[in-house]
Amino acid sequence: MTTDKPLTPAGFEHALSELEALVDSLEKGDLSLEASLAAFEHGIGLARFCQKTLDEAEQRVQILSAKSVEAELEPFADHD
Repeated sequence: MTTDKPLTPAGFEHALSELEALVDSLEKGDLSLEASLAAFEHGIGLARFCQKTLDEAEQRVQILSAKSVEAELEPFADHD
């Protein structure tokens, strides 16, 4: 069963919170098979969103770190 709910979390923290709630719900075992599969499918989408967000954040940090290292390595201009 595919859910009609589009995967557009409000942000990383919201998606992570929703994913944690889904895991708790699945671990309790109170859901029907169909509801469990739908929750699992939605959880996979949330996990992918979170991983993509983390990957993008890591890439931004690496770019910013590289720029700060480059800035430190630039030679000083002579002021003669």
